[in-house]
Amino acid sequence: MRECRRVKSGRRTTPEKMVKRVRALIGTRDFDVASIGYPGPVLQGKPVADPRNLGKGWVGYNYQRALGLPIRLVNDAVMQAIGDYAGGRLLFIGLGTGLGTVLIINGTVEPMEIGHLPYRNGKTYEDYLGQRGLERLGKRRWRRALKDVLKRLTAALEVDHVVLGGGNARHAGRLPKKVRVSDNSSAVRGGFLLWTDSRWSSLGGAARGRVRVVATRDR
Repeated sequence: MRECRRVKSGRRTTPEKMVKRVRALIGTRDFDVASIGYPGPVLQGKPVADPRNLGKGWVGYNYQRALGLPIRLVNDAVMQAIGDYAGGRLLFIGLGTGLGTVLIINGTVEPMEIGHLPYRNGKTYEDYLGQRGLERLGKRRWRRALKDVLKRLTAALEVDHVVLGGGNARHAGRLPKKVRVSDNSSAVRGGFLLWTDSRWSSLGGAARGRVRVVATRDR
């Protein structure tokens, strides 16, 4: 399946609803394995907290049984980051409903929850750079905050490259030289690499299978 297909999600979206919608999208097509980009913290291939911007019930849900496929599940920012990774020290920032951050150093993936750390005026990085921040600040002030955060993080983490992904990356405007904008095709590529590239074989759980992959991602 080469085309990109989407479903809507929101604060009432449960894993049962998402699986039902995904099944409707793929129809009778045959897949061997599935890659899931999860919009929240993940440990050893399993969600450890419900997403802040979706419904309840995501922790402890049996995704493999529900989909009927071997799965690999990683944080959604991780999935897109490995799709964009080309070596060295990479910082990935996902600008969507929330804020996802991942650091990859020489092939080692370190998911981070920077979005929930205090930033300024009693608000978090996500409060400023997530969707609600964009709506509250307006595009001009949001871009100013983004450039300030980029300056802080690149200096602190000493990265070679920064990649911006997520639906709101298109609003980023003019960016510093080391920063570029990615798109969701990198997340799909990351979903394939979870199964086909040995660098990432330990991510997302230990399930194995031949590769004809449906990559699902939501933020």
